[in-house]
Amino acid sequence: MTPSQRRILVVAILASFVAFLDGSIINVALPAISRELGGGLALQQWVVDGYLLSLGALILVAGSLSDTFGRVRVLRVGLIWFGITSLACGLAPTGVVLVIARLLQGVAAALLVPSSLALITSRFSGVAQGKAIGAWTGWTGVAGIAGPLLGGILVDASSWRLVFFINVIPIALTLFLLRRVDEPTRPAAGARVDVLGAVLAVVGLGGPVFALIEQGRFGWASPVVYLPMLIGLASFAAFLWWEARAPQPMMPLGLFRVRNFAVGNIATVGIYAALNLGFFLFALYLQQVGGFSATLAGLAGIPATVMMILFATLFGTLAGRYGPRLFMTVGPIVAGGGFLLLVTAVPPIDFWWQVLPGIVLVGLGLAITVAPLTSAVLGSIQAGQAGIGSAVNNAVARVAGLVAIAMTGTIVGSTLDVAGFQRAMVVVAALMFAGGIVSWLGIRTVVQGTDAPAAARGEAA
Repeated sequence: MTPSQRRILVVAILASFVAFLDGSIINVALPAISRELGGGLALQQWVVDGYLLSLGALILVAGSLSDTFGRVRVLRVGLIWFGITSLACGLAPTGVVLVIARLLQGVAAALLVPSSLALITSRFSGVAQGKAIGAWTGWTGVAGIAGPLLGGILVDASSWRLVFFINVIPIALTLFLLRRVDEPTRPAAGARVDVLGAVLAVVGLGGPVFALIEQGRFGWASPVVYLPMLIGLASFAAFLWWEARAPQPMMPLGLFRVRNFAVGNIATVGIYAALNLGFFLFALYLQQVGGFSATLAGLAGIPATVMMILFATLFGTLAGRYGPRLFMTVGPIVAGGGFLLLVTAVPPIDFWWQVLPGIVLVGLGLAITVAPLTSAVLGSIQAGQAGIGSAVNNAVARVAGLVAIAMTGTIVGSTLDVAGFQRAMVVVAALMFAGGIVSWLGIRTVVQGTDAPAAARGEAA
């Protein structure tokens, strides 16, 4: 690896790390935010979903921006904007201002992830590219461990506002390193940004999410609720119509004609909806009902991430040898069983007997699932489509989490209690089981020596 490539890799890792860190660090800070700013469960949902909404809706079009205007330029803009919006979040005087800042922060995050990956793929090739992407994946995965623990320590030691202020440090370092990185390739000639698709996606997701979160306060009969729902659903239908006809769509629907790609994304909906809803409520429940400190709540989720780090590579290798179907079936069922075990966590909560076994099972199930799922989705399409395929799958995962968290009030009620948490864990387990069943019924194993996309469409058993 040349010094220039090493710098590129460090920049790409740092840029994505800050986006992933902000997604994992926030859950343990939610009770403290609610205590200071009010707003209850609805505000807590919006603080998470505001970020996921703009990130999930715009991550696809952000890839087009990177191709059109240049990876380094878009990455620099994303970093500066993320720093500004992080400061805005930390200084927010009210819940409304915080939610608006989180929406804008999600826009910045959408610029960071595809641009950093594109930077790697443009400077590395062959085996070196695989190693670089592996390093990028590993280090961004560390955000899953560092986020909850760091967030808990900052909240307990000082204030939830430091959770956002801390972003300035890696951003400043990344911008400094980026000064010596040249644009690796010229912007794509003739590339266009799907602006209409982006607008329809934002409205199509934002309307239903607003309705799901606010229905607990206004009721379904209120026009404040049903009008955004109807407008959002109509916009999402228009989005699908437009993407099927746009000359350069942000989400090429033709990819979904490939069987494993389509089925893999359907499984992604169930698995990542469960994952986001489960850990969102897990962090809240331990603090608001179980009486855990923010630091202890952050520590409680670490065993799941450790299991993923220890075993994800192993199961990814096994899936490459035997095919992803079995692992995509067994993994979600194991994780769902872990969430079901958390039903036994009632006050006074015994971490070692009521929490740890379930969390370890959740982590093991995810370790069995994640790499085979990625392999099934990306291995089913042509190598030249891997970038957009990855972006689509990433967007599907984010949107699934967005909608699941928006439905929290419908599942648990206006206030989180033991009964509401238990209902939610049953729903989370059911979503995981559904992901496993869909995988078993729909995923096809590619026979050695066959054309991968053809086999993925079911032409090979």
